[in-house]
Amino acid sequence: MGTPYPTPIDPSNTRIGFIGIGVMGAAMASRLISAGYNLSFYARNPSNPNSLSLQSKGATLSPSISALAQSSNVLFTMVGHPSDVRSLYLDGPDPIIPSLNPNSVTVDTTSSHPDLARQIYSAARERSCWSVDAPVSGGDIGARDGKLAIFAAGDRDVVEWLQPVFSVMGKATYMGGAGCGQSCKIANQITIGGNLVGLSEGLVFAKRAGLDLEKFVEAVREGAAGSKAMELFGGRMIGRDFRPGGYAEYQVKDLGMGVDVVEGGDDESCVVLPGAAICKQIFQSMVANGDGKLGGQGVITVIERISGI
Repeated sequence: MGTPYPTPIDPSNTRIGFIGIGVMGAAMASRLISAGYNLSFYARNPSNPNSLSLQSKGATLSPSISALAQSSNVLFTMVGHPSDVRSLYLDGPDPIIPSLNPNSVTVDTTSSHPDLARQIYSAARERSCWSVDAPVSGGDIGARDGKLAIFAAGDRDVVEWLQPVFSVMGKATYMGGAGCGQSCKIANQITIGGNLVGLSEGLVFAKRAGLDLEKFVEAVREGAAGSKAMELFGGRMIGRDFRPGGYAEYQVKDLGMGVDVVEGGDDESCVVLPGAAICKQIFQSMVANGDGKLGGQGVITVIERISGI
């Protein structure tokens, strides 16, 4: 069967599974293949271009989720919403958890809910398996270049065991027990959401003031206004490149988990996030305008509409 935890990971023996081969997932899976790992994946649409591309690189298409789970030592998932994660792992027609072999490890890189991550962890442990919630940040460029920030949570020893595969995709930081990775991603999205809205407003103001936008970005990027968001998305905003590294509708979902949901259900867990609430409304406006499938950098279009541009 290969190398289940805690036998050290080795590209020649460790069998990797992957579910969710969209923009991010396909790039992450491709890097694992390039690093020499034996990778299999499941696709609802086997003729999807990303499916065909992965197969051309040597990956194996699995006939079902359960078959993939049974054949994988480490199974990665990268899907859309918490409801997708729940169905995939726990209560869908072909869930992952019941098909796992003992000591196999699942790694959910989806931006999902901390409580759900804890439920999946408990279900995996009941089958003598391990679960890690490890959402990522860095968009399509970070996924392609292996420079993702990975927020990994669960058992520390399991996260450390996964470092050989994490290092192929980016830098993993251990955040704590199950669910802490998802909490970190929500905090990350609150931060990046504010950055994108601020960058959009700066560019719109600069344009109305008659400034050359490329010169504006060049002038401020080394000062306090400079940011990773500006580095990744400033040029895209100026060039009207709104191709998604992550969908704007997912930003609404992530901000909603921070603004609308009180973890644990008690008053002491409640935090007041006025900026995040405003950012969520702005991204919701983007979705309402029919642009939910654009990248988050497309939020500049909302600011432009408000300003009559």
